[in-house]
Order: sequence, then C-alpha cells, then structure tokens
Amino acid sequence: MAKPLVQMALDSLDFDATVALAEKVASHVDILEIGTPCIKHNGINLLKTLRSKFPNNLILVDLKTMDAGYYEAEPFYKAGADICTVLGTADIGTIKGVVDVANAYGKKAQVDLINVADKSQRTKEVAALGAHIIGVHTGLDQQAAGQTPFADLGLVAGLGLNVQISVAGGIKPATVQQVVKAGANIIVAGAAIYGAADPAAAAAEITNLARTA
Repeated sequence: MAKPLVQMALDSLDFDATVALAEKVASHVDILEIGTPCIKHNGINLLKTLRSKFPNNLILVDLKTMDAGYYEAEPFYKAGADICTVLGTADIGTIKGVVDVANAYGKKAQVDLINVADKSQRTKEVAALGAHIIGVHTGLDQQAAGQTPFADLGLVAGLGLNVQISVAGGIKPATVQQVVKAGANIIVAGAAIYGAADPAAAAAEITNLARTA
C-alpha cells in the first residue's frame, strides 16, 4: 500500500490568516484543503494564491457540489485544484459531471459521504463511475453530537474497491494510526493542527504517526 497522505483542513474565513497558516504547515503535510466555508467566503483567488505559493502540495477544494457538477468544478481545476469534492447525496449525474471534468484535466474527484444514508450502496455506485476518492466524513455538527467516522471507515474499506479512502472528523494524534490501520489512504486533520500552540509541530507529528502506522 502506498504511504498514507496527510491533509490539512484550512477552515478560517480570513484570507491572510489562511495563507499564513498554510505557510507554517505546508512542508509538513501532503494536501492543503480549502474548506467549504473558506472557499465560499474567499473565492477562487485564494486557490490561485495557494497554488502559486505551494507548488509541491496537492490542493483540495471542498466545494461539496450538489448540482451542475462539471460546470461548477471546472474553473477550480483550471485554477490549479488537484481534487474537488462532490456530495454523495447529489444526483448521480452531478457526481459523474465532477468525475468527468476531473478526468479531463488529469485530476481527481472526491465523493463526500456526509449524510448519505446507504454509504455502502452509494460508494459502489460512484466507484463504478470512476470516482477517485471516497470521503468518509463526520461533520462538525455531527462531531458535536458525539459521532466519529470510525464505523463508516470500516464499512467503506471493507468493500475492497479500487478507490482511495479519505477520512475526516476529529482526527488527532491519538487516532491517526487507528484510521491508517483501518484502511484510510488520506488522513484529514483540522483543529488538531490549527488549534495547536505550534501548528507546524502538530502537523509534523501527525504525518510521522501516519507514515509509521
């Protein structure tokens, strides 16, 4: 299995603070994620800025597309995104649109399973379409209610499909190796990094734990 990748979620609404945080952590992670509130607030210029400053990192734009998949995602792939997300609850045609445009640009599409009722069935459907990454995602509001992504990760990994699996939802140093061993290819950390006293050191610790799991 290829080495697991570590993704840092940039969730601030502040443009300059987002760039400053990325500067601290970029060398310690593989993927910089522009979170949904962040990209909605700051727009495509933030992507262009990060792409220019961090040529060695993959960049994920968490669009959470729900309609007009090809049309919505294409400008972001053009501007340098390596991965865009589409909601698993979207129409299958919308998901296909994001997969198609990702393929057209030699990039990847990630299907986010947040709030999908039948995660097994939808994962099989989108894998058959050619989705590159399945996002096992416990949202912030779900985390506040005490939910975790571990059961869903086990379910998706157990399907044995030819897709990468990303896991997000309260991941911290104590759980990094657990999710890698459970089958995650991409480990997403947000608050565990940006909420740390030293974000760079926190990112380096999480990446080291992922690599040595």
